Amino acid sequence: MFPKKYSKIIFIFFMGLGMSLIMTLIITYINTGYDELYYKRFFKAWSVSLPVALVATTIVAPIVEKFVDKITK
Repeated sequence: MFPKKYSKIIFIFFMGLGMSLIMTLIITYINTGYDELYYKRFFKAWSVSLPVALVATTIVAPIVEKFVDKITK
């Protein structure tokens, strides 16, 4: 197990990983269809989308957390 102090970093990593994986799988399928080269196209697209998702989650998560804290009791 990881120490609790790393929970936000671990959250960002797994959120970015999961979101980029699901979105890239679906968007690659919609844009190009499924054939023998699907996985090659998917991994190429995911190699771009994963770092973008990690950076975006790092930036957006704290903002969303503050917003949710303000609108909830």
